[in-house]
Order: sequence, then C-alpha cells, then structure tokens
Amino acid sequence: MNNSVTLCVGDVLHLKRGKDRIVYGGMPSDSVYSIVQMKRDGYQGFGWNLFYPRSKSEITIDGVNIFVESVNPDEIGLRVG
Repeated sequence: MNNSVTLCVGDVLHLKRGKDRIVYGGMPSDSVYSIVQMKRDGYQGFGWNLFYPRSKSEITIDGVNIFVESVNPDEIGLRVG
C-alpha cells in the first residue's frame, strides 16, 4: 500500500508500526533537504538529521522505501511504500 503525505517543517510522520518516526527539517541550503529520524524507547528518545541532495528522490529510512515527490523550504511531499 502506497500513501502520499505532505509534511511541513516540524511535522511528524510515523513510518509504519514498529518503525521510526520522521520529521521534515527543512532545507539548510538551496540544494539540500533534511529529514530527522527519531527513535523512542519508553520515555527516552533520540533523533538525528539526515541530509539529502535535492535531486535525490528515492530514500530508505529504517527499512522503509520513501519516494520524494516534491520538496521546498516549507514542505515536502512523500510517498511511503
């Protein structure tokens, strides 16, 4: 099942049951976008920024394939499969 979603900066998406959550971190430059990968274990959690070139449209986070449909400094369009 593929589902499309648009995330604004700071919006959280739970990838799948048993998988991590991601947050759109914006674009630190015109050619790079950032996605924050977050892990939680009970009351503790941590996250880190993943940086991708704007031209990269297929990424994998925590074993989940993600297709980046569109990206700009304010929001990102993703198709999670």
